[in-house]
Amino acid sequence: MNSVVMMGVAGCGKSSAGQAVAQALGLPLIEGDEFHPEANLNKMRQGLPLTDADRAEWLGALGHALEQHPAGAVLTCSALKASYRTRLRSHAPGLRFVFLEIDPHTAHQRVSARASEHLFPPSLVTSQFATLESPVGEPGVLPVDATQPLAALSATVARWLRDATNKKAL
Repeated sequence: MNSVVMMGVAGCGKSSAGQAVAQALGLPLIEGDEFHPEANLNKMRQGLPLTDADRAEWLGALGHALEQHPAGAVLTCSALKASYRTRLRSHAPGLRFVFLEIDPHTAHQRVSARASEHLFPPSLVTSQFATLESPVGEPGVLPVDATQPLAALSATVARWLRDATNKKAL
């Protein structure tokens, strides 16, 4: 089985969906937020959006984490730009992406609801949408509605990944 990245803007449910998919497939979960250097965490806490330069070290660490799981893993990572996804693919051949699509209003509501327990402030949701380069149309990408029930979402993703693995085996 190949690795997969659960991607999208803040509030789309990367962590919840990633955990559900990892459990369904028996794969390890790599929580992308845990790999941010302290400088990035401080910027986000201050409500400052990260730049490409800020994300470079983080993406490298995530790529190395994927390399540690050649049998496959589920990574949660915003992967907002095509260049970020290309960098991650360079570390994990066959890497797939699940694009958790959500509208700005719903994303802002979700981030606001968890503000007391998460480092990412609601004020940064708009910058996430401004940075997002949709992966729709890239190979190995499954767009899904991030607002559907978690069980349905994880079942769809697990089926897609199993089908892809089975087609490679033929």
